[in-house]
Amino acid sequence: MKQFLITGGAGFIGSALVRFLINETPHRVVVVDKLSYAGNLNSLTSVADNSRFAFEQIDICDRPALDRVLARYQPDCIMHLAAESHVDRSIDGPLAFVETNIVGTYHLLEAARHYWNALAAARKSAFLFHHISTDEVFGDLENSTAFFTETTPYAPSSPYAATKAGSDHLVRAWLRTYGLPVIVTNCSNNYGPYHFPEKLIPLMIINALSGKPLPVYGAGAQIRDWLFVEDHARALYTVVSHGKVGETYNIGGHNERRNIEVVETLCALLEELAPERKVVGLRHYRDLITFVTDRPGHDQRYAIDAGKIARELGWRPRETFESGIRKTVQWYLDNRAWWQAIMDGSYRGERLGLSSTTQQPGSEA
Repeated sequence: MKQFLITGGAGFIGSALVRFLINETPHRVVVVDKLSYAGNLNSLTSVADNSRFAFEQIDICDRPALDRVLARYQPDCIMHLAAESHVDRSIDGPLAFVETNIVGTYHLLEAARHYWNALAAARKSAFLFHHISTDEVFGDLENSTAFFTETTPYAPSSPYAATKAGSDHLVRAWLRTYGLPVIVTNCSNNYGPYHFPEKLIPLMIINALSGKPLPVYGAGAQIRDWLFVEDHARALYTVVSHGKVGETYNIGGHNERRNIEVVETLCALLEELAPERKVVGLRHYRDLITFVTDRPGHDQRYAIDAGKIARELGWRPRETFESGIRKTVQWYLDNRAWWQAIMDGSYRGERLGLSSTTQQPGSEA
């Protein structure tokens, strides 16, 4: 049994990872999360009472708090997912992305390095820092049939992508300079349950159910590789269990789709699964599609070559886009209370009976 420390564990991907670790493994998990707008403890309701789960509300830019958490929980592995991640928000306000994604990663690396250096030899040799990043650091594959590989040069387009690229470089520098044992993974676009409603797929589902326009940038021709979030969680655990220190692994879903295809697929599924419509006289959900001005610097195509993780670690996605997107739509239909609490703002504040600072049911520290 190991102790995992998950930064950003109340976010979309982080909470999926936490649920996987608690439900599918014997390990202990402590979540470190600032609980900014996208952090939602309601995403952890199903594991909150488990004796192997703990939560600490702290900002990764708070070095003394990080030192305290590391000393208290003595993690064997840090999985770093805490990040500002919405491209549009990074265009409107890039400073928050610099502070969290670059400065926060620096503070976490330094806290981890000092903690690691003080460990006994056996635990020191087994320790791992896993940095979870994005394929957006590689830039745009417009007018190309190529794929992003682990050696693709970085060419970020947005402030979000640039700050994630910066954090990737910091992590690798701490390996080379200080010997901190690190692994980096870069993933394609995730989707699935508990996805914050500002992102494409949940936004389209919720807007359609509410009878609101479905805004699509440009002509919706941008291509993304879609990865079901539960497949991603399984991949992350595979990497920390079997990956090699110093290596990078790309994680993709093998599901390239144009944005307009994704939206049309969602509309078709809603026709089948939710035929009632909020707007009187609306004949089809697809009639809500509205094309809007494209955002600045919008990359046209991302595509991951996930061959390395398949060859070396044996991981492959279980979900096709068709099976994963159906599960996703059904989840949003079945869990309206989760996203309605976000839409009306009631998800903020104290949830799950956890205090605003810390909770550790069945203390196992």
